[in-house]
Amino acid sequence: MRKGGFFGSGLILQSTDSVATLSPMKNPILTLICAFLAIAPATMAGEKPNIVLILVDDLGYGDLGCYGAKQARTPNLDALMESGMRFDQFYANCTVCSPTRASLMTGLYPDKAGVPGVIRQWPNDSWGYLNPAASTLPQALKSGGYHTAMVGKWHLGFEDPNIPTSRGFDFFHGFLGDMMDDYWTHRRGGVNWMRRNTEEVAPEGHATEIFSQWATDYITERAADKTDTAPFFLYLAYNAPHFPIQPPEDWLKKVTAREPGLDIKRATNIAFVEHTDAEIGKVLDTIKTTGIDNNTLIIFSSDNGGSLPHGASNGALRGGKQDHWEGGIRVPTCAVWPGKIPVQRSNALGMTMDFLPTLCEIAGIKIEHPVDGQSLAPVWLRNEPGNPERPMVWVRREGNHRYQGRAYYAIRRGKWKLQQSSPFDPMQLVDLDADPLERNPMPAKGKVAEELTRLLMDHIQAAGQVPWQPRVKL
Repeated sequence: MRKGGFFGSGLILQSTDSVATLSPMKNPILTLICAFLAIAPATMAGEKPNIVLILVDDLGYGDLGCYGAKQARTPNLDALMESGMRFDQFYANCTVCSPTRASLMTGLYPDKAGVPGVIRQWPNDSWGYLNPAASTLPQALKSGGYHTAMVGKWHLGFEDPNIPTSRGFDFFHGFLGDMMDDYWTHRRGGVNWMRRNTEEVAPEGHATEIFSQWATDYITERAADKTDTAPFFLYLAYNAPHFPIQPPEDWLKKVTAREPGLDIKRATNIAFVEHTDAEIGKVLDTIKTTGIDNNTLIIFSSDNGGSLPHGASNGALRGGKQDHWEGGIRVPTCAVWPGKIPVQRSNALGMTMDFLPTLCEIAGIKIEHPVDGQSLAPVWLRNEPGNPERPMVWVRREGNHRYQGRAYYAIRRGKWKLQQSSPFDPMQLVDLDADPLERNPMPAKGKVAEELTRLLMDHIQAAGQVPWQPRVKL
């Protein structure tokens, strides 16, 4: 591992385990003081970090160089991962887009936020409705003195009360819809969902480049504003590398020239990932050149695993997007905050919904309502191991002939995972310690399966109280 990574030197701990030890120093008292200062919450000193949360779409677990991609060149994200805490067992809350984003926004399981499936602009093919009563991450951070902004893909609603500026964001510059039919024309089903706050806009260019430019504009403006010194929260959500796989032509030519024997589908996906990496690099460069890097917390993750039919790779993990196998839900993730978060790899368990309680704890904001997520601040800041026995549930509801509007589930507790990847599949039990690649799943029988089934039924009962369609007057 290269010490320092993207933002230079910081507190360096290196380990493949969830617990590591500080390098010894000659003076034990000085060692204790330095360690305390390095991991103490920012709010103890009266300052709160800027927060930049970057979420990409459909990035495979094996699509970054640092996660084992042999053909891909992703220097910016590789360096970012080497600058903070990289997670090897971090999970998206769902195997598709909207539910994971609902969990990020609310700190709740997707179905408890009203979004068990994908929200679409066509009512007869929309499988979620963000609960208007649910509190959101930007609302919480705003109450703690943050200026809140979002750039990029929203995918949680098309009108009040479920648009970004109605759910806690002071500023929105992005795309209300789900996937884009074309990254150059920015339409979905013929509709332009690009907005600046609530105003329709029609930018020109590749969507990934547009979102990076809008993000750098926002960061530059906040850093230069001497009249408003409030910290900011920027949620930067890219559509890429979600299909259609459309890298700019020069990026594809570069990959095919470098890897002449590579299948064209895979080459195109790699080019798309590399282009996204370069654009994220521009945002990271802006954080550094504006001089705010030392007090900016950066989180990077994906909303689900890579789509295998579109050339993504999830490495050795089984399955991909839409599956509850590890390849569909385990995602590349890191948290970077120079001098506060140690540089190391962690096996601590985490889920997208954990970002809300984690960021609120770091910002010194008390959560007054129940959330399902667990704060990872002790893992990030104090190098604690987290909770390896926490139960984690996954749900996804979908239409079409394959799913027929039904939901399917998975649950993990400790080393045991019970899962199905279709509502018509039987549940299967996996011992992730003995079978980490899920090659030999077992029938869902015995005491462990019964215990997990009971926990899952408890969850389904609780989530059943939350409507996942908009209420209509009869």
